[in-house]
Amino acid sequence: MSFATLGLSDAIVRAVAEQGYTTPTPIQAQAIPAVLGGGDLLAGAQTGTGKTAGFTLPLLQRLSSDAVGAAQKSKTSPRAIRALILAPTRELAAQVEESVRLYGKYTNLNSAVIFGGVGINPQIKLLKHGVDVLVATPGRLLDHAGQRTVDLSKVEILILDEADRMLDMGFIHDIKKVLALLPPKRQNLLFSATFSDEIKALADKLLNNPASIEVARRNSTVEVIAQKIHPVDRDKKHPMLSHLIKENDWSQVLVFTRTKHGANKLVEQLGKDGIGAMAIHGNKSQTARTKALSEFKDGSLQVLVATDIAARGIDIDQLPHVVNYDLPNVPEDYVHRIGRTGRAGATGEAVSLVCVDEHQMLKDIEKLIKQTLPRHVIPGFEPDLNAKAQPIQLRSGAPGHGNRGGRPGGNGGGRGQGQPRAAAPAGGSRPAGSGGGRPASSGGGNRGGNAGGAPRSASAPRTGGRGR
Repeated sequence: MSFATLGLSDAIVRAVAEQGYTTPTPIQAQAIPAVLGGGDLLAGAQTGTGKTAGFTLPLLQRLSSDAVGAAQKSKTSPRAIRALILAPTRELAAQVEESVRLYGKYTNLNSAVIFGGVGINPQIKLLKHGVDVLVATPGRLLDHAGQRTVDLSKVEILILDEADRMLDMGFIHDIKKVLALLPPKRQNLLFSATFSDEIKALADKLLNNPASIEVARRNSTVEVIAQKIHPVDRDKKHPMLSHLIKENDWSQVLVFTRTKHGANKLVEQLGKDGIGAMAIHGNKSQTARTKALSEFKDGSLQVLVATDIAARGIDIDQLPHVVNYDLPNVPEDYVHRIGRTGRAGATGEAVSLVCVDEHQMLKDIEKLIKQTLPRHVIPGFEPDLNAKAQPIQLRSGAPGHGNRGGRPGGNGGGRGQGQPRAAAPAGGSRPAGSGGGRPASSGGGNRGGNAGGAPRSASAPRTGGRGR
């Protein structure tokens, strides 16, 4: 099967081929015809399977081939917003918009991404000229709506990307506000890595007789990822990580910590060990986040330390190693974390450093993925078998229990990272084909013959932050 046989135009197929993709992934093979058919869609696929191209390609086909699209003679002529894509984080929004721009390069469609943290005036100017496809986080979109600088009255297609994460981050009220601004007659596409009861409830309200696609076992982990557990005492995690990186000569490692403070501390400790590392989380400026992502993607940065939500949108070809320095207190986040590696059929390794405080978390993860993960004790780092568990520090020094406590304060940052309004993150906007204010990216997609476009890129308690 090729992309041309799915009903895509020569212009779109050409752009896809230029990215090195020839064969659709399973989610793409099913989703593209469904979207082209014009009906609503509920689609589930774990990260790394090509979800983004699964909706961007047919979206571009529909908008470029109808009467309105065919009448456009350039990318710069005035136009109304015809498609709206909502994403939970700025990195993911940037990745999605880049996929739209790359795959639509030989059409006369254009796109833009908007999210918070920078001045709103450049975005107002951008929106005034009009774009075909707008990618946005919910909070910044509502800011524009409040100032009447965005017109959503002509939207024909709405896409909720990473819908499970948006609900997890407390965006349901913002989503409802956005829905109220849209025309009642439209095509709705909901893409999610998991189908929780809340996702099903949202789908029941949003979607009209949708097609349903689920290409992977619910909450399954990628089979090509080698998973292992290294038992270790809580105060030996940093020395063990340095040992693993040096002993195994790891050149590109994505490390997850529970909190922003923990990420910063680990970067400092690794630096003293001669290991280059940078952190990405909500308290970092957009400039710092962009720099860290860019250097990690091009291989000049050895270790990227991230909190969970900040890592959404990290889309890296052939990322070999993911390390859970701290286990997530929400088991589903384990699946999302290790899904940063083993993408598009490539192999990958996910290592978790587990201390006595995290044993219940590990049990919850293994119950979710229906696997007992192998334990490997590293010589010289044997854990104290008599050690007693201590409460996990979840927020700003406040103790929490080591199971399903409140979402850690380090899971992202800023509005749009599920945190209070006071900690607004940096962000940016970028029109199609122009520079400025967004993370560097490799183009959104999985190599190896598949048009990826996916971000390399029990429910958590709600935090109520807005997606800016």
